[in-house]
Amino acid sequence: MSPRSNGTGSGPISADAWHALDEEAVLARVDSPEAGLDPGEAAARLARHGENAFPEPEPPGPLIIFARQFMSPLIYILVVAAGVTALLEEWIDTGIIFAVVLLNAIIGLAQESGAERAVRSLSALLSHKAVAIRGGQPVHLESRLLVPGDRVLLESGVRVPADIRLLDANSLLIEEAILTGESTAAAKHPGIAPGDAPVGDQFNMARAGTIVRSGRASGVVVATGAATAVGQIAETMRREKTPATPLQQRLGRLAALIGIVVAVVSVLSFAIGIYQGNPGSEMLKVTVALAVSATPEGLPVAFTITLAIGVRRMANRKAIIRHLPAVETLGSTTVIGSDKTGTLTQNEMTVLEVWTADGSHRPGEGVAPQGSSLELTLIAGVLANEARLSRENDTWVPEGDPTETALLVAAETFGIDHVETRTAYQPVFDVPFEPELRYSGSVREFAGARLFFVKGAPERILEMCDTIQIDGHREPVERGTVQAATDEAAAGGLRVLAMAYGALGQGEEPSRDPTGLTYLGFEAMMDPAREGVLEAVRGCQQAGIRVVMITGDHASTALAIARQLGIAHEASAAVQGRDIEQMSDDELSERMKTATVCARMSPDHKLRVVQALQREGNVVAVTGDGVNDAPALRVADLGVAMGLSGTDVAREAADMVLADDNFVSIYAAVSQGRVTFDNIRNVTFFLLSTGAAEIVLILTALVLGWETPLLAAQLLWLNLVTNGVQDVALAFEPGDGDVLRRRPRARSEGILSRLLWERVLLTATIMGAGTLLLFHWELDSGQPLDYARSVALTGLVVFEVFHVGNSRSEYVSAFRKNVFSNRFLLVATFAAVSVHLTALYLPATQYILRIEPIGLESWMRIVAVGSSILVAIELHKLLRRGRARHPGAHPASSG
Repeated sequence: MSPRSNGTGSGPISADAWHALDEEAVLARVDSPEAGLDPGEAAARLARHGENAFPEPEPPGPLIIFARQFMSPLIYILVVAAGVTALLEEWIDTGIIFAVVLLNAIIGLAQESGAERAVRSLSALLSHKAVAIRGGQPVHLESRLLVPGDRVLLESGVRVPADIRLLDANSLLIEEAILTGESTAAAKHPGIAPGDAPVGDQFNMARAGTIVRSGRASGVVVATGAATAVGQIAETMRREKTPATPLQQRLGRLAALIGIVVAVVSVLSFAIGIYQGNPGSEMLKVTVALAVSATPEGLPVAFTITLAIGVRRMANRKAIIRHLPAVETLGSTTVIGSDKTGTLTQNEMTVLEVWTADGSHRPGEGVAPQGSSLELTLIAGVLANEARLSRENDTWVPEGDPTETALLVAAETFGIDHVETRTAYQPVFDVPFEPELRYSGSVREFAGARLFFVKGAPERILEMCDTIQIDGHREPVERGTVQAATDEAAAGGLRVLAMAYGALGQGEEPSRDPTGLTYLGFEAMMDPAREGVLEAVRGCQQAGIRVVMITGDHASTALAIARQLGIAHEASAAVQGRDIEQMSDDELSERMKTATVCARMSPDHKLRVVQALQREGNVVAVTGDGVNDAPALRVADLGVAMGLSGTDVAREAADMVLADDNFVSIYAAVSQGRVTFDNIRNVTFFLLSTGAAEIVLILTALVLGWETPLLAAQLLWLNLVTNGVQDVALAFEPGDGDVLRRRPRARSEGILSRLLWERVLLTATIMGAGTLLLFHWELDSGQPLDYARSVALTGLVVFEVFHVGNSRSEYVSAFRKNVFSNRFLLVATFAAVSVHLTALYLPATQYILRIEPIGLESWMRIVAVGSSILVAIELHKLLRRGRARHPGAHPASSG
C-alpha cells in the first residue's frame, strides 16, 4: 500500500481528500464500527499497516562516520603522497602521513558522533499516549499502536496522535502552527470541507502532531505514520538532496589547485634535473621532496580541529552543530529565511491594547477603575472564556487556547483577579464557540441579575449591539467610530476580539443570534517578538545578511511583526503563497531579490523560495521549528531547527539545532561562524605560504645546480612537527573585533582571498630566498652539507615562528594582537622550537633527519634573516589595509 493510501476500504485515497468525504463514506472506507475495533482486528491492522510512526532513518554507525572522514579532497592528496613514499620504501615518511590521516578521522568521528547523540536526545519532547475506543471501552495506549479505523478521544492539552476525521466536537480549538505556521488555534468541528481546502482550512480534520488547546472531540483515524500530513512532509524532506556547504565547495577548489601545483612542480623539477644530467633515481627523490613540501599535510587536521573548536564554542551558546562544515556555513550566510511563529515571536498571544468608548488602554497603565467600560470589557473577556491560569514562581502558567489565556493575563494586569471574578459571577451555562456563530458566550448571575457576556469577531459582536458603554452609562452605538478603531488595530497586524453584554430575564436563555446588547470594547493582541530579536535582526543586517520572514501566517500579521523588527519597511508588501503559484522560477527569483516577507507559505512554497534565493548566488540559512519547515531546512545551505519546541522531523533535517529556541543565538552563531572561517583562512595561509617557500627553496636550488637544501624527511619534520603544532594553535584565535561589520563572503570566493594569495607569493619569495642565503653561506664557509642543511631547516623553523604571528589576522598588525589572547599558540610556538632544539642534539633524530648541532654565529644569522618576514608582512598589511577590508558582494536589506 502506498504511503498515501492508509485506508482499509475498496481503494486507495489521498491523505489530502479525507476532509471532502461525508462521514458515512469515511467510516465505510476505514471500516470503523461504532463500538471501536476489537483487539484482534486492531492487531491484524497493526500488522498490515505498521506502527503509527513515519520511518526514521537509522543513525549512521561509528564505522560509517569513520569512513566518511576519508572522503575529503585533501585526504586523497595525502594518500597519494603516502603511496609515493611507500614505493620508495621511505617507511618513516609513510608512517607519519598515515598517522595524520588516522588522527583526522578519529577527531571527526568523535565530533559527529557526539553531535548526533545530542540531537537525538531531544526526541523526548513528543507525546506518546492516546485514548482509543476498543471493544466499546476507552483504552489508554501508546500512540504508535493506533491503526486506521480506530475511534479516538481528544481533550484539551493533548497532542493529536494521528490524522483524524472528526465525528463530534465541543468547542474544539487546535493549534496547527507546526503545519501551517499560524499561532492562532483553529476552530474544528464535523462537516464536509471543500475538496481544494488547504490543510489550514480543513475544519473537520485533526492532524498528527498538532495540539488541542481547548474543547473535546471524538473522531476516527484515517491515516497513520507515513500516510499522515506530517509523514508526507517528512518523506518530501528525505527526497531532497542536501547541497554541499560553501566550505566543502571551497575545499574542493583548493584541493584541485594543490593537486595541479603538485603535478606541475614535480614534473618540472624532474625534467630540469634530467636535462642537467642528474641521475633519474636522485631526481625521483627530489621530486618526492617537492611533492611533500607542496602538500599541506597538516591542513586536514587543522581544518577539523578549527571546526571542532567552533562547534564547542557554539555549544556554549546553545547551538548544537550536527555536521562540522556547518559551522563555517553560518559565517558565509547572506540570507536568513526565518519562520515567524516561535522563532521570531514567542508563540504566545499577548494583549497590547484594550479599546473602549472611553479611550484606549494598554496593559501596565494601572488598575481598571471600578464600574468603568474598561473593567467591564476585561470582565467579559474573563467570563466568556474556558482557559485557566495558575501561578508558579511569579510566572503565569497558561492552560487552554493562547488567545483566551491572553485575555486572562490582560485582566490580571489591570488588577482584575480572574478567579475571584468567576466566583462572583456565578455560571449558569456557556455558549461554546462555533464557526457559524463567530462568538462564544457565558450566562452568569451577579447580584440577583442574569447577564449574558459574549466575545467574538468584531463585526459579529457589533451586529448584536444597539448601545455602547460610555462613562458608566449606555448611549446609542456609533458603528462607524467603532469600526474605524477596529480597522486601525487590524491594519497593525493585531488580532481583535470584541466584547459585549446584555441583561436576561430570570430563567431566560439567550438567542443564537442575540440582539439588543451593549458594546463594551475590544482587546487587540499579537504574538509578540522574542526579547532581543530586534537587536539580532539589526545586527544581522549590519553584518550584510538579509533577514527574510517565511511563514504560513496571514500577510497582515506577518508584515506587522516584520515592520516591528525592521525586516520590512512600511511600504513593503508580502509575497503570498497564491502569488508564488502563478510565478515561474525566474519570476520568483526576480521577486525574491527585494522581498523580505513571505506569507501563507505551504511547504512547497517554502522550498521554492529557498531555491529561488540560492539561484541568485545566496548562501541561505533557514530557521524553523515545525514539520512545515523541514523540507526547506534540508534544502537550505544551513538548516537551523529549534531544540525545545521543534519537531523530530525539523531537527532531523537541520544542520544546527538551537537548544534554547532563541533566534538571538543565531546572531552569536553567525559571529562564531565568521571567526571560525577566519581561523581556517589563517591556518590555510600559514601552511600554504610556508609550503610555497619550500617549493621556491628546492626548485631554485635545482635550477641553480646546487645541492638539495632539504631532504624529504626534513620537509616532513618541518611540516608535521614544527609548523604542524603552530597551525593547530591558530584554530584557537578568538577573532578580530570587526567580524560582524564585514559583508559575507561571496560563494565564489576561495578559502584564501586575493590579498592573501598575494601575501603567499611574498612570503614564499622572502622565506625561500632567505633560507637559500643561509644554506649557501654555510657551504661557502666550508661547512659540510649536513650542517648547511641543518641551518636551512632551522632557518625555516625560525621563519615560521615569526610568520605565525603574521598569520593571526588577515588585517590586524601582529603587534596589535594580544600575545596572551591565544595562550595555546604561545605554548605551541615554544613547544615547536623546543622540539626542534631537542632534535638537533638527540642522536636518534640526528640519525633519522641527518642533522647536527648549530653554532652561535649561525644562530645569530638565522634569527636576523628569520625576523625579516615579520617586517615584510607588516609593511604589506600597512600598504594594503584599505583594500578588501570588508569582502563580500551581498548587501543586507531590510525592505
